[in-house]
Amino acid sequence: MVHKTEKEYNELCVKPGKENPPMFERKQTQYKDLSEKFVSTPSDYSKQFAHIYAARLAELRDILIPRVQAKWINVPIVKLADLENLDGQQCVIIGTLYKHQQWKPSILRELNEDHQLSVPCVKSDYCSEKDQPFLEDEMLRIKLEGEQVDLKHIVTGIVCAVLGNENSAGSFIVKGWCFPGCAPKESLKKYTSQEKVVIVSGLDLSNNYENLETSLFVEWLCGLAGNTKIQKDGTSIVRLIIAGNTIRSTDISNSKTDTDKGIGEAIKTADTFLSNLAKCCYITLMPGQHDPTNAMLPQKPFHPCLLPKSSRLESLKSTTNPWIGKIDERVIIGTSGQSIEDIIKATGETAISPIEWLEKTLHWRHVCPTAPDTLLACPYYKKDLFIMKECPDVYFVGNTEKFETKLWKGDENQTIRLISVPRFSTTHTAVIVSLENLDIQTISFGNI
Repeated sequence: MVHKTEKEYNELCVKPGKENPPMFERKQTQYKDLSEKFVSTPSDYSKQFAHIYAARLAELRDILIPRVQAKWINVPIVKLADLENLDGQQCVIIGTLYKHQQWKPSILRELNEDHQLSVPCVKSDYCSEKDQPFLEDEMLRIKLEGEQVDLKHIVTGIVCAVLGNENSAGSFIVKGWCFPGCAPKESLKKYTSQEKVVIVSGLDLSNNYENLETSLFVEWLCGLAGNTKIQKDGTSIVRLIIAGNTIRSTDISNSKTDTDKGIGEAIKTADTFLSNLAKCCYITLMPGQHDPTNAMLPQKPFHPCLLPKSSRLESLKSTTNPWIGKIDERVIIGTSGQSIEDIIKATGETAISPIEWLEKTLHWRHVCPTAPDTLLACPYYKKDLFIMKECPDVYFVGNTEKFETKLWKGDENQTIRLISVPRFSTTHTAVIVSLENLDIQTISFGNI
């Protein structure tokens, strides 16, 4: 573990003495998994994905209307079909953004490349100079133009209201935007709990199980490292959240576990690791992009047959990605990284940090707006499960390049701790969150 001063380094050492070492008991707190809807809601693969957008628009339109009426007083809200009757008059239209991008994933393009009908073009994002933004409702679609339209800050799937007017060419000139905004906070009570939560992602145990950094992390979390003060402080850690890519953090073709036998051994290794860790700490286990579960969001919990040792322990709760939970009355929402990664591909804005995109999803009130356009998602048809109905106290994204955090404050007194959780396999860093005041610490188990 990295400590900057000699004093802090000496605190890691337990000095021998004649007295028996003190025994500490880890604190316990209330825990509730609120992700059951991701598992229990049926999917119908015979339905078109348009049903998701229709459900998303219907629910968020009801939220947008009062916000629009308060922001743009006496400006009419109209349907796209009624624009021709306004003769260029200023108005507000509500719809779902669609960003036409020729380099978005396409099954037809993949078939062409498989049959060598065209030369594949390798791109790190979906952007090109020919990208065009549109706004669509249940019936029609209109092109958006104007200085207020920035393709680098919008993606397909965002429900919003736009102020402007239709021009003679049939496009809508945008003069202002209004988004659903962050969900209201249920309670603004003061928290007095002194418990802490640790968040880690990208353990990549198939390649890092026996690494010194992983061993140090386990020893620290289990109270086997440090003097009595550090061990006592560790009792306040009531839960470990593992945010995806536990077994591996890269595609199988680039990993040493590229055989069926290798995959089996990697899963067995992860099961042993988790069972040992769950004996001394409560764990919430989220799947990730490269873990052995379904690829479509929401990703389902690890099947108990994959983890026969650890799944028997009540202290380990295998859950979904995205995940919503409540720990000691603090609402925590997180993803394993695919949602923010896909937004970055859709905008091409690598200069904007994941923490900023996380903040934008709060304004959009949607965890993963690019699903199901470019991000695989189950075809729900009655409602969109990714709309943020709860206002979180902690909102994180896992498997990022580096650690970042921000204490975000909303217009309705919402206070949310935003966290970009870095991959442990490359940064050897875990994040510690105080449930009392949402303060953040990081702890590193390797050289900086």
